[in-house]
Amino acid sequence: MATASSAFKSREDHRKQLELEEARKAGLAPAELDEDGKEINPHIPQYMSSAPWYLNAERPSLKHQRNWKTDANYTKDWYDRGKKVFQADKYRKGACTNCGAMTHDAKMCMDRPRKLGAKYTNKFIAPDEKIETFELDFDGKRDRWNGYDASTYSRVIDSYEMRDEARRKYQKEQQLKKLEEKNSSLQLPADKDSDEDEDEDKDGGEVDEAKVDESQQMDFAKVEKRVRTTGGGSTGTVRNLRIREDTAKYLLNLDVNSAYYDPKTRSMREDPLPDSNPNEKFYEGDNQNRTSGQAQEFKQLNIHAWEAFEKGQDIHLQAAPSQAELLHREFKVKKDKLKIQTKQDIMDTYGNAASGDMPPMELLLGQTEHQVEYDRAGRIIKGQEKAVPKSKYEEDVFINNHTTVWGSWWKDHQWGYKCCKQFIRNSYCTGQAGIDAAEASADLMRANIERKEAIEDKPQAKEEKNLATWGSEVADDLVLDKKKLKDALKKEDERLREEKDERKRKYNVTYSNEVTQEDMEAYRMKKVHFDDPMKEFLKS
Repeated sequence: MATASSAFKSREDHRKQLELEEARKAGLAPAELDEDGKEINPHIPQYMSSAPWYLNAERPSLKHQRNWKTDANYTKDWYDRGKKVFQADKYRKGACTNCGAMTHDAKMCMDRPRKLGAKYTNKFIAPDEKIETFELDFDGKRDRWNGYDASTYSRVIDSYEMRDEARRKYQKEQQLKKLEEKNSSLQLPADKDSDEDEDEDKDGGEVDEAKVDESQQMDFAKVEKRVRTTGGGSTGTVRNLRIREDTAKYLLNLDVNSAYYDPKTRSMREDPLPDSNPNEKFYEGDNQNRTSGQAQEFKQLNIHAWEAFEKGQDIHLQAAPSQAELLHREFKVKKDKLKIQTKQDIMDTYGNAASGDMPPMELLLGQTEHQVEYDRAGRIIKGQEKAVPKSKYEEDVFINNHTTVWGSWWKDHQWGYKCCKQFIRNSYCTGQAGIDAAEASADLMRANIERKEAIEDKPQAKEEKNLATWGSEVADDLVLDKKKLKDALKKEDERLREEKDERKRKYNVTYSNEVTQEDMEAYRMKKVHFDDPMKEFLKS
């Protein structure tokens, strides 16, 4: 960036320039002047006051900071509505044949079509309109208030003032009416009561104007949310939390196990007082909003979009919400038409008992004028017997010797034949003999089941066994000789000593294959049982 003063300067000139700038900022030296003779603020930074090099600025100036593209031809004026220019006395050539104005033709005329136009009557010539042409700039074309007359807002103020005046007049008439009713009543109240009533009326008239409308109170809980924050969540700008007289939702139930309150989002989804009277509650949880208003309609719209997409239709609620809404409306209309058509078909087929068009009583009760005579035995003498209507299915057709049809008997959730009480269809009828045999079989089975249950309930007798010293079974008729048992025990001790110390084994040892009951008993008694907790004491 360069200006006219950015030419080469010596160190001394540069120092003087800095001192001059400091003096200008301190107010000790006069400010620098631009090309138009206007003062330049010395506190403006250099990067703003320095002009680009391609402008070839000879003197310091701030023109490069102004908008270069401003055109003097552009304007922000607007048309003069209803402005008239010239009032002619007679019709002029080229004017409107209907009203006589020169600024438009008969096709564009906004006056009432006359029976005979001004061209032929030469009377009531309309004045010419003021024709203006503006070349608006970018902002002028997009200015929504362009051409607005601020003086017209006085009419809005006047309408509000007239409404307030009418309300005050009405309140005054009501107060006068109440006073007249009190004065005309025969039973006059006490002085104290009358004074209190007058004060109440006076206060009531003053408070009515200061009351808050219910529609405004509903906006106290309105939350304006903005999403896509830096943290990725959503924040809410609460315009007005609640009416300060109401109890906060987290104070309705102080039980720690009650509905959870999220302090970050200020939401409580569940009902804090589920057991209280719903007519007395003013807050039933945030989930109540999901079942009220248009939430159910949006839910049905979502479900319809899913089902339609599963059936092959190219529909998506988020991608094309207008299309999904239109298809849902068409679906509901077709569904209603189908319901009406189905209902009409049923009524045409079976009739409508609620309507007044009832069939004649002869058809309802089956009465006719045909006379039929019977004898004492019930046979027809004269006339024709009434025909019994039959269905397309076979009736009273008995097969396999049965005297009843299938389904005439019911027992234990099964159908059967009543004549033989069999559950198997198309079986052969056995009559009373089959019934007796089935009952006898059932009784026998019942007796067997009872006997089996009795045996299972009875405890089994344990057989007492004659056990030897270490638990081995011994025959009942076995008799041991005590002398032989004593010798067998000594012999077993010697054998055990020889096994422990081989030096005591003799060379001439004779073995016998014969083993007596005393030897077996001695072996069992001397045998070491590793599971015995007292085996260590036996060794010693």
